[in-house]
Amino acid sequence: MKKNRNVGIIGIGQTVYSSHREDVNQPEMISEAVSAALNQAGLTMDDIDCVLHGNMELFEMVHQPDLWHVLGTGAYGKETLRITTGGTTGATLACAADHLVASGLHDVVLAIGFEKLQEGHTTGGITNMADPLWGRQLQTGALTGMTAASLIEEFGEERAKKAAMTYRILMDKHAMKNDKAHRRLNLEFDQADDLAKNSPALVGELRMIHMCSQSDGACAMIFASEEKARKHCPQPAWIKDHITVHREEMFGVFGNAPVLSTHRYAAQKLFKRNGITDPLKVIDVFEMYDPSSWWGLDWLRDFLLMKGDAVIRMVENQDIAINSAFPVNPSGGVIASNPIGATAMVRVAEAALQIMGKAGDHQIPKTVNQAMASGFGGTMWTVLFLLTRDIPW
Repeated sequence: MKKNRNVGIIGIGQTVYSSHREDVNQPEMISEAVSAALNQAGLTMDDIDCVLHGNMELFEMVHQPDLWHVLGTGAYGKETLRITTGGTTGATLACAADHLVASGLHDVVLAIGFEKLQEGHTTGGITNMADPLWGRQLQTGALTGMTAASLIEEFGEERAKKAAMTYRILMDKHAMKNDKAHRRLNLEFDQADDLAKNSPALVGELRMIHMCSQSDGACAMIFASEEKARKHCPQPAWIKDHITVHREEMFGVFGNAPVLSTHRYAAQKLFKRNGITDPLKVIDVFEMYDPSSWWGLDWLRDFLLMKGDAVIRMVENQDIAINSAFPVNPSGGVIASNPIGATAMVRVAEAALQIMGKAGDHQIPKTVNQAMASGFGGTMWTVLFLLTRDIPW
């Protein structure tokens, strides 16, 4: 898996994430993230060779938004690519930036993910993407209660519900340390029973408190060749490897055959080709795409290749807390902030910040040598990143 060139992440910029950024338009909001990334890397737009742009066009209903957004991206006169892959858009942008630099085509690439969801109709975009006849039962929106139901069946109602709420409160405690996070509710563990009982029901046992919101915000990242990275950044976050796995929407339409999830498949393959036999020992932090606390429980088990009730015990013991053995989402995760076109990029960006030692108040209290980040979207599409403190090759 050795690449032509090592690629380092040397600059990261994020806006504040909020339900409504009424104070800025789309280019102005994007400009905030771009300026912050350039400042962190000590670069100007003159140093950027190529700009990547990504969001969910259907959600804001602006066709080819990258043309308008040149005012905020600074891409005028530069090679520019627009990428959209659903919820994985942000992570796909990071993959593409890595390929462009590793190939030698460019030395420095700026990737930008954003969403201003208050200006569109997210559910309308999701439900109108599928064929109205054949896909009507599939594209009902982002909500589903299936994961909650399966975890309750597997581990019992009381234990599963408590674990889901413990996960949710831990993510909020992390978000409280992140001044850019959207949902910072200051939850406490003694509120768990009241939250589980009184939060509005969405689907089945999935309640509002479990679920991510929709956010306005932008994230920008600068990727550079080894030579440029060493010159401009004392501690880059090096890209060791990444993998993308898709499963088409009709995979489960016939029978009840066992299905290997894209999360578990991606983790198995990534770990095997990087010689990782025990991820809990060699990965220092994991920024996981977790649209709800129920999915967070289930998906953490898949990504870490856990069996039985190991993942439930891990959450019950609060081993995923920011100052514990295996920190998960020190930023607060997707439950805290969800600007969809940027959400998966924020996972990679936050993992990189942990390696760079620039995560601020939500920096974990140990040296981060290896970090993992995941993206999710569509009908079980997975992107999984492995970042390192030391240069990979």
